[in-house]
Amino acid sequence: MMSLADYLYWYPTGAISTPEAMHKPTSLQAEQPILFASPEQPKASLRLRYLIAILLLLYLVSSWARRLDTRPNVNARFPDLYEASVKDLQKGLDTGRFTSVDLVRAYFARIDEVNLKGPILRAVLELNPTALSQAAALDHERKVKRKRGPLHGIPVLLKDNIATVPSEGMNTTAGSFSLLGSLVLDDAGVVKRLRAAGAIILGKANMSEWAQFRGKLRSGWSGRGGQCTNAYFKNANPCGSSSGSGVAASIGLAAVTLGTETDGSITCPSSNNNIVGIKPTVGLTSRAGVIPLSAHQDTVGPMTRSMTDAAIILSAIAGKDPNDNFTLAQPDRVPDYTKALNKNALRGKRIGVPRKVFLNDSITGNDPSINVEFEKALRVIRSLGATVVDPSDMPSGLEIVSSHNETIVLSTEFKVQLNDWFKSLLKNPSGVHRLADVIKFNDDHPDIEKPPLFEDQSQLSLPFSPTIASGFDAAYFAALAADRDLGSTRGIDAALQHHKLDALVLPARGLAATPAGNYCRIPNRHRTSRVLPQEYRWVIIDDTDNDNIHYSGPWLSDSSGSQNGVGNFGPPYLDTLRGIMANGSASFGFYDVSYYLSFPLYYRGERHRAYPDTPRYGVQTKPGMELTKEVTSRDIVGKRLVNAT
Repeated sequence: MMSLADYLYWYPTGAISTPEAMHKPTSLQAEQPILFASPEQPKASLRLRYLIAILLLLYLVSSWARRLDTRPNVNARFPDLYEASVKDLQKGLDTGRFTSVDLVRAYFARIDEVNLKGPILRAVLELNPTALSQAAALDHERKVKRKRGPLHGIPVLLKDNIATVPSEGMNTTAGSFSLLGSLVLDDAGVVKRLRAAGAIILGKANMSEWAQFRGKLRSGWSGRGGQCTNAYFKNANPCGSSSGSGVAASIGLAAVTLGTETDGSITCPSSNNNIVGIKPTVGLTSRAGVIPLSAHQDTVGPMTRSMTDAAIILSAIAGKDPNDNFTLAQPDRVPDYTKALNKNALRGKRIGVPRKVFLNDSITGNDPSINVEFEKALRVIRSLGATVVDPSDMPSGLEIVSSHNETIVLSTEFKVQLNDWFKSLLKNPSGVHRLADVIKFNDDHPDIEKPPLFEDQSQLSLPFSPTIASGFDAAYFAALAADRDLGSTRGIDAALQHHKLDALVLPARGLAATPAGNYCRIPNRHRTSRVLPQEYRWVIIDDTDNDNIHYSGPWLSDSSGSQNGVGNFGPPYLDTLRGIMANGSASFGFYDVSYYLSFPLYYRGERHRAYPDTPRYGVQTKPGMELTKEVTSRDIVGKRLVNAT
């Protein structure tokens, strides 16, 4: 095993893009002393002063050189990059054995060694050209101010669908050349939290293109990154879509990584690469600034080599974000998840095993060896003091296997939300502006996006199929409600409640991620879209009901601006919506409806009786026209609606 010091000495600076010139902190810049000598001074005294000045100058230059020399002390002990934990790295940083600049250089060297050389893992897409300057600034802050916390000066790799500011010089592409060079508005919400915690963004990890929602392709392949492979076995499946994050964490290409999951994209690569992955509850971590697949299922989580590191990262990235209203349902205070790391935590707990369906190899397609190891894991859980309730089946298990509702939901949300993502970009040199353009771009550039064995893009075409919901229509809402019923009401919740369980346990491989993916119980009044397209128009009617503000308005317009229809959301899709006033705008959320908008609204009249702090909201149906007490679908059929800005 090579230590950090080994990498620091042979780091090939020419093997990667040249980092930005480091701006040295003012305190590290040596000033040239100005020496004054009067003619009346004795020559001996003058010579002594010159000698003292020269010695002082040599000392300052030597001190400055030592500070700028990033090489570690050869006698110091450095952690093994394969196994180094966040705590290990912090200990070395705190004691001055090495710096964050050292760490960045070492990880760059480690990536250079195995990414496109040697085993050719293709786990990393690009490195951050500002990482070294970030590290230098954080080293200086640690020395002259304070350490922000456990992530201060720690390098982190991000999945390539997590946005970073364009000024940093990295792309955000979901692995697709159609987004290469595009400019996003801002850092993703989780990136802002990482930076605030003192983490260094090391680079972007490869991933299954479009989060494994392009077609029947091998996990871990993207047009930009090629085929990412497992580090444990040559050319083995890394699983996806957070493939690069999983492989990078497994072989020490970064201290910690971030992945995203819609249905298994954190848990599966974590399993295949022998690491720890946490798929947080939807709404615990912000998805703002993450290239979307599904508003109801997308989530961002840590992928690390240890539970402690995963808990440290989750504590940093969890929390409310006004740009993702799903997060507003959680408590104001984010817990310190490291405090839950207790080896005795399983004592007295009831852990259920949904054996039916999920442990049936003929249904899951799992190799029999997986269940053999799973049974060993159950014995370990029992030995730690837990009661294993086996079986603890989900009533909806068989229906989940045969259901196509998730396909309808994901295809519908992906089309609408991806089109919104393109509209939110400041610039996209490829000329791609919507999902249909992505398909054409791939067809027009087969050399980079459809090489042999990677031609399929059937999932990108699903939203245009006549069997899939045409936007957010009745078929979509029915599929969404059925998903929740299968995954939550008659799925996870039913098993937990019936058997009085604290948790369920299953192998990551197979179908375990599906009910978890369909499990979304965020209070609907907190939901909103991640991108706010201006061309979508809504009308709200009044608050005559004590409990609800009734809604009537057009369906969402499609990417061309045409209306998909007008009507009320009636049972069973629920016809209510509530407004929450915040910072001069209202966030609306439908019960069991997946798309949400926020924009400045006109309001007048009484306070809502059920929510006295909430005014009555609405949008004008045409410039200068005030909201009437009641607006129905009859008032808006065939009319173009505008928002009151």
